[in-house]
Amino acid sequence: MKNKSLVSISDYSREEILRILELAAEFEQQPRQDLLKGKVVASLFFEPSTRTRLSFESAIQQLGGSVIGFASADTSSVRKGESLKDTILTVSNYSDLIVMRHPVDGSARYASEVSPVPIVNAGDGANQHPTQCLLDLYSIKKTQGRLEGLDVAFVGDLKYGRTVHSLVIALTQFNARFHLVSPPELKLPSAVKRYIKEAKLEYYQYTDLNEVIPNCDILYMTRIQRERFPDPLDYEKVKNSYNLNNQMLANSRPNLKVLHPLPRVNEINVDVDSNPKAYYFEQALNGVYVRQAIVASILGLK
Repeated sequence: MKNKSLVSISDYSREEILRILELAAEFEQQPRQDLLKGKVVASLFFEPSTRTRLSFESAIQQLGGSVIGFASADTSSVRKGESLKDTILTVSNYSDLIVMRHPVDGSARYASEVSPVPIVNAGDGANQHPTQCLLDLYSIKKTQGRLEGLDVAFVGDLKYGRTVHSLVIALTQFNARFHLVSPPELKLPSAVKRYIKEAKLEYYQYTDLNEVIPNCDILYMTRIQRERFPDPLDYEKVKNSYNLNNQMLANSRPNLKVLHPLPRVNEINVDVDSNPKAYYFEQALNGVYVRQAIVASILGLK
């Protein structure tokens, strides 16, 4: 994996995914090391972020590395009209690796093609979010003791949800059964569903959240993303489609864990937070260890 960009989760084989999860477990035991001493990682966020940006920065700093970059395109030369290519070529002069979030689908792939240093995709539009996917897999394995043969329910914005797209693709390598819960307007795109079909795995589609809760090991909630809708009226029609509350979990499996890539809006009631089945804040912490594993492996330090 040394010097290999991470643009799509499909860039990593099953063995490489498992290796990252193994490294993450090591970093969880000892997150503070000097592995990245003398290394500089550029953090280029053209789109808002809290957990992804800060967990990457925490991961790098705990390993002794330095972080440069920006948290908003408004504070960069993009505002002056600089192209993505020119930004990447310039920043690559100052860094050993670039972590990038961008609102345009495919931007990370383009950046990886022009950059002389590895690119890590921290989310490109409604396309993919492979580092979130890896921390999701780590969270699933940690809570379930396995990745193989699980019933995983995805709820909410399956059309524009890049975290959903990446995780569905990854779980096809682990024989998951997919339970897809969404309004008709926000169904999983056929391009992503193709991975399930090619793997000859089972998937079921629902509009009613209550129908799926008793039958899953992982309940992966997502927010309806206002910023992805071309027409605000379309967002208004579906924005309150799902709201998970504590009572709804009463008949769920004992091993169920509720995941969410965050931020949440109103799709998980705060009364779920105190339920032992709620795992989304621990999930966010796991992002530090997984991102340490990703950076260390790409830079050839582990």
